[in-house]
Amino acid sequence: MIDTPLSPGSTIGIFGDGQLGRMLAIAATQLGFKVHIFSPQHGSPAFDVAAFHTTAPYSDLDAVKAFASEVDVATVEFENIPLDTYEHAGKFTCIAPDTKALATSQDRLAEKRFLSSHDIPVAPFVEIDSEADIATAVQKLGPAGLLKTRKMGYDGKGQIRLKADAQGAGANSPGVNLEEAIKAYSGAPSIFEALVNFELEISCVAARDWAGNIVFYDSPRNEHRHQILAESHVPANISEDLEKLARTYTAKIAEKLNYVGVLTVEFFVPPTGGEVPLIVNEIAPRVHNSGHWTMDACSFDQFENHIRAIAGWTLGNTQRHSNAKMINLIGSDMEGWAEFAGSSSANLHLYGKGEARAGRKMGHVTYLSGKN
Repeated sequence: MIDTPLSPGSTIGIFGDGQLGRMLAIAATQLGFKVHIFSPQHGSPAFDVAAFHTTAPYSDLDAVKAFASEVDVATVEFENIPLDTYEHAGKFTCIAPDTKALATSQDRLAEKRFLSSHDIPVAPFVEIDSEADIATAVQKLGPAGLLKTRKMGYDGKGQIRLKADAQGAGANSPGVNLEEAIKAYSGAPSIFEALVNFELEISCVAARDWAGNIVFYDSPRNEHRHQILAESHVPANISEDLEKLARTYTAKIAEKLNYVGVLTVEFFVPPTGGEVPLIVNEIAPRVHNSGHWTMDACSFDQFENHIRAIAGWTLGNTQRHSNAKMINLIGSDMEGWAEFAGSSSANLHLYGKGEARAGRKMGHVTYLSGKN
């Protein structure tokens, strides 16, 4: 725990080297901190803006010890860092968030059980440990659903969608039938999750400090394409009651996880009049793609507030001064950088990545308009 706010010149350690680590490093540097990145990769985007970096496997606990011993607090840019690595770092420096948050979010089954145990709605689900379990799950929950690996899944990875009629009818519906799903099943521990009927998706981005103080950004409405976030819009044009409920659930999750830093909770919004007004899709214990709009529409964005939280500083005001539309630049979208850069209305953020592969997030652009 950070009892006394870290002084400028202190060192922030970040596990992970992608665009989120890069933007965290920029925010930390602007506050006068030094940044040390730990990553197994060479030549990564975050290295370009950090004072120090360590390139070593996460399994190299000697390197982890040396890294942790040189930083004043360590954090993560992604949730799938090995728990042994993170726990080892915690022996030599403060870590935020702690291992409970990562352990919960790394395992879809653990996450859903955690949420359910605290009366937070989730989609109906069944644990999958064998091919036979898939057929049983379909009988219990119905054919329309998602077969998801319990670990290492994001942006649609590790997911198989079953057709509305999983026995094979409805050939034009998206997904595969039951036989194809069983054949594609890797044998990895998984869950089967019933498809949720929803009108829109939103996310709640919050920052919580060591003392338990919490602040919230306005919830954006999110649009996905090919299971990757494509756009976020603020305001989401949801009711005050729905916004309040999203914040209530997020605050409860943060409290139960003893969370420090920025936490994001993704929600499905079912049609009005349903049994529950909000259903949690997943928890992200980190800064989040759907919070990128805060970089241009708020005085204190999600990256600065994450650094402030873990460093023991007072959290910044999350009020937005503008409406915002954030568009991800994915793969070949990067080719239009010159047009975005030449526009006086486009706030362009590029991530310093080399190859623009399909599905790879290369940057984002945010358009602002008058607040309502």
